[in-house]
Amino acid sequence: MLFNSISFLLFLPIVFAMYWLVNKRSLLLQNGLLLLASYFFYSCWDWRFLFLLIFSTLLDYYSGLKIFNANSQKSKTFWLWISISINLGFLAVFKYYDFFVESFAQVLQKLGFQSHFSTLNFILPVGISFYTFHGLSYVIDIYKNRISPEKNIIHYSLFVTYFPLLVAGPIERATHLLPQIKKERVFNYNQAVEGLKQIVWGLFKKVVVADNCAFFVNQIFENAANHSTTELWLGMFLFSFQIYGDFSGYSDIALGTSKLFGIDLLKNFNFPYFSRDIADFWRRWHISLSSWFRDYVYIPLGGSKGNKVQQLRNVFIIFLISGFWHGANWTFIFWGFLHAMLFIPLLIFNKNRASLLNDKLNLKAYAKIIGTFVLVSFAWVFFRADSIIEAFHYLHDMFDVNDLHGNYFYKNTKYTLLSAICFFAITVLLFTEWKNIKQQRQEIKLSKYFVLFLLLLLFCMGSYRDQTSFIYFQF
Repeated sequence: MLFNSISFLLFLPIVFAMYWLVNKRSLLLQNGLLLLASYFFYSCWDWRFLFLLIFSTLLDYYSGLKIFNANSQKSKTFWLWISISINLGFLAVFKYYDFFVESFAQVLQKLGFQSHFSTLNFILPVGISFYTFHGLSYVIDIYKNRISPEKNIIHYSLFVTYFPLLVAGPIERATHLLPQIKKERVFNYNQAVEGLKQIVWGLFKKVVVADNCAFFVNQIFENAANHSTTELWLGMFLFSFQIYGDFSGYSDIALGTSKLFGIDLLKNFNFPYFSRDIADFWRRWHISLSSWFRDYVYIPLGGSKGNKVQQLRNVFIIFLISGFWHGANWTFIFWGFLHAMLFIPLLIFNKNRASLLNDKLNLKAYAKIIGTFVLVSFAWVFFRADSIIEAFHYLHDMFDVNDLHGNYFYKNTKYTLLSAICFFAITVLLFTEWKNIKQQRQEIKLSKYFVLFLLLLLFCMGSYRDQTSFIYFQF
C-alpha cells in the first residue's frame, strides 16, 4: 500500500476514525487497533512476509526479557548474540545471499575456475532493513542497561510495526517511541492540522518533484550513451532532487500521519542540500540511520577516540556499512566509499564539525553549499547506476565538451512541459525550505493558501501521472 495511492487515502481516515473512537475506552485497545492496522498495512505488500515480521518481533521481545533477567554476563551476552545473529541472518539471506554468491562466482571465473553455485532469488521483504534495526537497537539498549524491557507484547509489537514508519523509517528508538505508545493520548486539533499540512508537503515532494524528475532521470540513465553532455549533467542533478523529494517526501508523510494519532516520530531530514560540507550533510540526511550507525557501530568501534589511523578506520567502516545497508550491489558500497573519501580530509584537519561553529550566511557559505551539493550529486551517480562501470562511463561522458547540446528537451511539447514543471517544482521546493531554514524552524510551517496551492498541483499531477513506489522501499 503506497502512501500516494487511493487505497491509502481510504485506509487512513478509517483507521483514524476508529482509533479516536476507542480512545476513551482503553489505551490497550487503542494500541491493539493500531497494531492490527499495521499488520494489515504490511500484508498488503505480501501477506507471507507478515510471519517473518511477527517472528522477528517475538524474537527481540523474548530476547530483551531474557537479557534483563539473566543471572550472569555470559547469559546476557548469549541472548544478545542470539537476537543479533538471527536478525542479521534473515537480512543476509533475503537481501545479500545472492549478491555474495554471484560476486564469489565472478571472482572464481576470472581466476579460471568453474563455479556451480545456485542463487535463491528470494523476494526482498519490504522494510526488513528498517524493522530489523528497530529490534536490534531495543535489544542492545537493554543489554547496555539504557532501558528496561517492555513486558506488554502489544506495546512492544506496535513499537516495531507502527505502520507510518514500518517500511521506510524513520528508524525509531525505544527510548523515544515506546513512552509515547504507553502514554494515554488525547486528540489535539492543532497537532492534527500540522500533520495534514506535513502530509500535503510530503505528497508534493513525491508526486510533483520526485516523480517528474524520475521521468527524465530514467530515460537519461537507462540510455546515457545517446545523451549529450548537457543532458547528462541535468540527469545527475535531477536525480539528486528526485531521491531527496522521494525519500524526504515519504518521511514527511510518515511524520504527518503519525501526528494524526498523537505520536511524534524522529525527524529524518534537516534541509540536507543546504549543507556546507559532507559531515554537515550526514548530520542532515537520513538522520535516523546515520545516528543509528553512530550509536551502535561507530562509537563501539572507538568513534573519534584513539589516534588518526584508528579514527580513519572507523570512518571507512561506518560509511562502507552504510552503503552496503542500502542494497546488495557494489554501486552502493562504492557510494559509501566515496563519501568516506570526502569525509576524510575534514577529519584529518579537524574540520568535521566546522559547520556547527559558524552559521553566518555569506558568500563563502553559499560557495560551500553549492560545492557540497555538486559533490553529493556526483556520488549519487553511483547510487543510481546499475554498475560501477556504467557510473564511470556516465561521469566520463559528462565532460565531453564537444557534445553540449540539449535537443532531447525540445523534441516535443510533452518534454518541454515536463521540463517546465520540474523547474517550477524544484524552485518551489528550494524556496520553501530556504525560507524555513533561514527562520530556524524545526518543522515545515505552511500557510493554508500554500497548502491549497500544493493540493491543486497534486490534483493536476495525479491525473497526469501514474502512482510510483518510493525509492527506499527497496532497502
